[in-house]
Amino acid sequence: MNRTPVVFIHGAWLHALSWESWAERFASRGFLAFTPGWPGEEATVPGMRKSPEAFRDIGLEALMDHYTAIVRSFDVAPVIIGHSVGGLIAQQLVGSDVGRAAVAIAPTPVNDIPLPVARPELWTPDQGGAGPVVSLSPERFHQVFANTVDAAEADRLFERYVIPAPHRLLTDLGCSGAERSPHTVADIDNTGRGPLLLISGQEDLLVPDSVTRAVYKAYGDSTAATDLKQFADRAHSLVIDSGWRFVADYVLGWLGDHGIRALPTHH
Repeated sequence: MNRTPVVFIHGAWLHALSWESWAERFASRGFLAFTPGWPGEEATVPGMRKSPEAFRDIGLEALMDHYTAIVRSFDVAPVIIGHSVGGLIAQQLVGSDVGRAAVAIAPTPVNDIPLPVARPELWTPDQGGAGPVVSLSPERFHQVFANTVDAAEADRLFERYVIPAPHRLLTDLGCSGAERSPHTVADIDNTGRGPLLLISGQEDLLVPDSVTRAVYKAYGDSTAATDLKQFADRAHSLVIDSGWRFVADYVLGWLGDHGIRALPTHH
């Protein structure tokens, strides 16, 4: 019997390895877990830090094409779970009827909903300039990404998961004040799509809870299932920090509530 696949899509500054705990958790529940990296992503974090050149030309369109092809390749429609820009991609895919259901965790906002331009320094490089990639220092990572954990945990997460992000992608997302890519537009009026869950961390500085709530309200006219879950005292690191399991288990419960299980039921 075909098991239900789950495709995990990571966001900027994180490596595909960031989903390792989630993949193990979902696999233990019988799902087929896949954590495909971005185009050109090295297999390891040290490799990606040493040679980030493959990310030079990665923008939102390239990511969309890459993950659309992956999700369409399955015989059984997969669940799509994305974090940050991965959450934006998950919304766009499910809005296009690609995939069975989607979960967007601290998602980069869709359509005309802006990121908080009041704090542009959060989205700009430490080192200044506009090189092909934007790196976060361990200090900046703790300050803006993992701001609810202690320094020791932030340093551990940084060493295991953090890689440079493509400058072109950040520009496409409007993070540097540039005009946003048309690929940020998702079909929020599609009433025939699968269910969608939006998740926010209420202490998130990069994609504030208020932004995710605004995205949720934009889906208000759609009759397709759309839910919002807010996690108190959680930052943008909520998929990788020590509280990741609370989020993962909530997602597993939500999928079950919508009849989406590891083994599809046949009547």
